[in-house]
Parts: sequence; C-alpha cells; structure tokens
Amino acid sequence: MSFFRSRWVKAPEHVSELEPTSLPAGFRAAGVAAGIKRRGLDVGLLVSDEPATVSAARFTTNASLGAPVVVSKGAALDRLRAVLANSGNSNVADGERGLATARESQVAAAQALGLEPRCVGLASTGVIGRRLECAPLVAGIAAAAKSLGDDSDAFSTAILTTDRGPKRACLEVALRGGTVRLAAQAKGAGMISPAFATMFCFVETDAVIGAETLDLLTGVTVKRSFDRISVDGQLSTSDTVFCLASGASGVEVRPEAEDEIAFGEAMDALLRQLAIDIVADGEGARRVGRVVVRGSRGAVEPVARAVANSPLVKTALHGADPNYGRVLQAVGQALAGRGLGSSPDLYVDLDVEDRRLVERGAAVDLDGDALAAVRAAVAAPEVEYTITVPGAGSEAEVFFSDLSHDYVTLNAEYTT
Repeated sequence: MSFFRSRWVKAPEHVSELEPTSLPAGFRAAGVAAGIKRRGLDVGLLVSDEPATVSAARFTTNASLGAPVVVSKGAALDRLRAVLANSGNSNVADGERGLATARESQVAAAQALGLEPRCVGLASTGVIGRRLECAPLVAGIAAAAKSLGDDSDAFSTAILTTDRGPKRACLEVALRGGTVRLAAQAKGAGMISPAFATMFCFVETDAVIGAETLDLLTGVTVKRSFDRISVDGQLSTSDTVFCLASGASGVEVRPEAEDEIAFGEAMDALLRQLAIDIVADGEGARRVGRVVVRGSRGAVEPVARAVANSPLVKTALHGADPNYGRVLQAVGQALAGRGLGSSPDLYVDLDVEDRRLVERGAAVDLDGDALAAVRAAVAAPEVEYTITVPGAGSEAEVFFSDLSHDYVTLNAEYTT
C-alpha cells in the first residue's frame, strides 16, 4: 500500500517511496521492552553517527509541560545527535522528581552513545501524573544502545500508546544536486488538537542542510501538518517534533535555492500524510474530515477549529449523518462577538463534498436523488466540508476524526 493514501496529499513527482522502516545514511535506531508498559516495546533510541549533524525542534504550547519537554527545551536544539523516547508514562506532574528522572535519562543516553547530554532530546508519552521509574528507563537505554541498527521498526513501535500500529515512512528525494533520503516515525491517536497533539514525530534526512534552513522548513511544515489536526480538541502536555540532518549523503540543500523548495515539498507531503494518519487512527475513529474555511482573516481559523472540535459535528461524521445544522451551529458559535453581526441570514455557505447544502445561511432544497448522493458522500472514509464566511482573503483548514463509542470506552478505562 502506498504511503500517500489520502486524496488531500499529493506525492511530489521527485519523491519515491522506500521501505517504510529504512533510515537515511548516518542514522541508527532501536526499541526495547523495559517494563514501563505492561507489555511490548517502550524505550526507543534514535542516533546520528555524524558529528556535523544539525537539528530543529517544536514542542507543545500547553502551559503544563512534561518534564522531558522542559529538559529538551534546554538542550542544544540546533545540534542534537540523538533522541530518547519512551511510551507508557509521559513523566508529567511529578515535580522535581520528574525533572530529575528526565535529566538522569538524558545523561544515561549520552553516556551510552558517547555524546554530550545537551545533544540528546527527550520525548515521553503515556499516562499523566504517574511516576516514571528511573531504573527501568535507564536499563532500557543501555539495552537499546546495544541493539542499534539501520532499521526503524522497533523504534517506531516503542513510541506507541493507543495507536493501532506504527506510522512511518522513508522517501527518496531527487534533487538537482543528487539524491537524499527523508524518513519519519510518528505516533498519536488521542488527546489530539491543533497546536498540536499528543503526538511525536521524529524526522531524519541525510541531506547537508544548515540549521537555520532546517528550522525554517520544520516550522513551516509543522504548521501545515500537526498544527492542522484534531481528534478530541485536547492539547497535550508532551507534543514533540525533532528533525535531524546527518549530512551523510554529501548532497547540499542550499537556502533559497531550487533544491530547498524541492526538499521542502517532500517534507511537507511527508508530515501532512503522517498528520492525517494520526487523525485516521483517532481512538475508535472511522472517518477523517477536512474543513476548509474561507473569509476574513480573523474568522477563518476560529471557525475551522470550532467545526473540527465540535462533538456534535464529529458524532454526525461517525454516523455518516449529513447533519449540516450542527456545522452551522459551530460556525455561529465561533463567529459570535467578532463584529460580524447576527441574523437568520448571516452570510454563510456550506458545501459537503462539493455539494451546496447551505447558501447565505439558508438550507438548499434537495430532491431525493441529491439527498441520497450527500448521504453516500459522508459515508466515505474521507469527507470534505467547505465553508465561506463573511469577508475575504484568508483560508484555514483542519483535519479531524469522527467521535465514536470506542473513544468513550477507551478513555473511560485508560488507567484502569
């Protein structure tokens, strides 16, 4: 099956897919079972063997930060050489003890790999508010360091929590200066909200690229991917994106050159597909929606997020119910108090899968065949909602999952 499965992500012509667990030159990875989770792999290491490696990072905007995020923010984020990730426990809300555990694990990973502690980034996911025992984590680091190899399978499995399976890809990118590899491993299924999610994404490339350029591309592509998704509207404490460039291919991506654009297109497609994969893997999810809102700058973002986060819209999507009244309610709620007025005929258009259902705030009369076509459209795996609100000149999009019975069951029993 092709990695680029969504109709909303087009694979660039200069990109080809490799084995999804392959890694770019200069990288090794491992994943082991350290007993943090009841069963399965739960500690992963990713390392670049190239001393000239550069990096970039992005983190959650939640005010309650996990200890690994706090410690990582103090690392050398432009020259990371390794990533230590664990699942099963997010190391959040454990005060100074949690910070001490994060720092000790960073030092342990650095010693095992022969690196400075500041060159190791941390990421933890799992239950919040439960102590992360340091001893099994450190033992897992030692075991992972001894089993590093040129395949990301165990690593991409060790970072999972409620995910149905690994999310990963490796691409070959043809540039004017030569060919480079670009790979990523991601996780995420619940507590997912724009800005951005309970998600990790670790990106690797063997391109020669400056730290400033890599940081710019990371910021742009994260805004167009992980900042555009919602499963349940809940902002995580532990979101982390690390991007590392080993330079081992010898192919340079120069700033403001044609190859920078081509490399950026590949990275954008990679991250957008992984973001949609996270939404599609939303706990108990059956469908993925995409809401596109056009109108004034101050309106489009709040409206898109309101629709994507509405439990009424999401449950209708789950039931394949073309209940556009719920969409209108979410739009009106988002527009309230924004100086756009309020009236029965507030200018709002709504199209579902290119079928006009609402025009200038009024429902469009549909005959039997048209209504049947709409019902069939919203029963598809991917459903698009296009909304026009007052004003012009701006557009926003958010990808979102439906909300199911399984989501409630899983989260009601998460710690028990």
